Amino acid sequence: MKATAFDTKVFTRIITYTRPYKARYYGVIGFAIFLSIFAALRPYLLKQTVDLYIKTQDAQGLLLYVSLMGIVLLFEVLSQYYFVYWANWLGQDIVKDIRVKLFAHLLQFRMNYFDTAPVGQLVTRSVADIEQIAKIFSQGLFMIISDLLKMIVVLAFMFYMNWKLTWIVVVAMPVLVFFTRIFQRKMQLAFEDVRNQIAHMNTFVQERVTGMKIVQLFHREAIEAKKFSEINDKHRKAWIKTILYNSIFFPIADIITSLSLGFVVLYGGINILNGDHFTTFGDLFSYTMFIGMLFNPLRQIADKFNEMQMGMIAANRVFDILDTHDHLQVSGTIEAARFEGNIQFKDVHFSYVPGEEVIKGISFEVKAGQTVAIVGATGAGKSTIINLLNRFYEIDKGDIFIDGINVNDFRLGSIRKQIAVVLQDVFLFADTIISNITLNNPDISQEQVDEAAKNIGLHEFIMSLPGGYHYNVKERGVMLSSGQRQLIAFLRAYVSAPSILILDEATSSIDSYSEELIQHATAKITQGRTSIVIAHRLATIINADTIIVMDKGEIVEKGTHANLLKNETGYYKKLYDAQFVTDENA
Repeated sequence: MKATAFDTKVFTRIITYTRPYKARYYGVIGFAIFLSIFAALRPYLLKQTVDLYIKTQDAQGLLLYVSLMGIVLLFEVLSQYYFVYWANWLGQDIVKDIRVKLFAHLLQFRMNYFDTAPVGQLVTRSVADIEQIAKIFSQGLFMIISDLLKMIVVLAFMFYMNWKLTWIVVVAMPVLVFFTRIFQRKMQLAFEDVRNQIAHMNTFVQERVTGMKIVQLFHREAIEAKKFSEINDKHRKAWIKTILYNSIFFPIADIITSLSLGFVVLYGGINILNGDHFTTFGDLFSYTMFIGMLFNPLRQIADKFNEMQMGMIAANRVFDILDTHDHLQVSGTIEAARFEGNIQFKDVHFSYVPGEEVIKGISFEVKAGQTVAIVGATGAGKSTIINLLNRFYEIDKGDIFIDGINVNDFRLGSIRKQIAVVLQDVFLFADTIISNITLNNPDISQEQVDEAAKNIGLHEFIMSLPGGYHYNVKERGVMLSSGQRQLIAFLRAYVSAPSILILDEATSSIDSYSEELIQHATAKITQGRTSIVIAHRLATIINADTIIVMDKGEIVEKGTHANLLKNETGYYKKLYDAQFVTDENA
């Protein structure tokens, strides 16, 4: 990858985020100007003090100028304080705006984006990369502006005081600039590598921590530790490059600064010894300060430019996500009112991977208030139907209707508000039970939750937990069993008062006590509303109004439990007999 010293396009885009904070933005620049003037005044006052009052032994004048230097120093400190504080304040406000915008953008992506995007990488973009953008303002842009202003003002004072000595310093500056430019280019490539390795490491750690049970069950601790060691080694090597470049550049910068100061003292001292009144002792005193004030910002600009480059690299990664529109879900314009619950799939085709259809032209209809069960082997396409109804994915061909209106014409939020889903793998947040039930919806009160829990027989179970509804289930609900998590998911669906209810393998892999509660809850929450039940255990759906049997993305049979059993060679009959034999053996 070819390094560019400065990405103007990215920088310009970042600056647009300062528009809501114009007053503060220009205020920071104003304090940078004051800071440069006050900083340059101190060495100038030192020259005047040495030449006019120390040399002439004027104690009164000396006291006056020392007091004046103290006042200048006070103003410099105040300018420095407001400059740093406002620059950081501005950076954090901009970071807040970008982070909110990025997260809102991510929420609009189709599910297939999250199927392929590594979680650790998205976390890095949303947290670490955005925080790095703040450094553009706190440690990059404004610091560079301040340093450049300081250098300009210092040079102006130096030329005003002694142009001969100043030219010695000016001749040395291009050499330092040359090494600085090389340093910047090398560091940009090194920082790009560092960010890549950090994202890779975050992704690896996120996945292994999430899948720790699998790692330990299959005794892969040593293997995963070795992999992490390799990733960590690449990360270390990336950082060592930056350390190497710093180790080379800063000693070179110190040598150039020291040589310049040495030539100034040598040349100025010779002039004074030769009786040249153009150069004074005050010049030599002040130039020892001026050279540091001129060269230190120049070498620090390289370091601050690196912070800017890291921030701009991070910003470019964030903007790549913000500029991703092909994964955005297209929302309709119709606000869905309360659904009656009529659902129709008409010649629907769908593929997760282009050219590999998983749903192959299926058509079926669900009448309002009916309970329809979908059965079939793993990979038959059962859960995909739910994803398509909720528009988590866009179909390739065909139409899906709710109450006679194409789902593409509805606003996405209004559709999903009317459909509640209970999944086999229940996800709970690290929060209280009440928060996991209401999902912090202010329209659902504690009283409504209590009443709903009593209606479907879950109130006593919840109250048996420490703290009842305020029991914290921790990350992913680890404090609860799978059956208990399932019960919470049922209550979550019930309190949302959906028009359409979907149960996706909701009664599999649970204990008999939880199953009894869930069976009661299912009967209660499916009453009077359209329900789609995806079931592995056929005994749970024998009372469904219609059973749809799927195989390899196609509907192979459809009918009631009794009618389907009459077909001795049918797919459903074989599934049922196989489960019946298994249950009998058990």
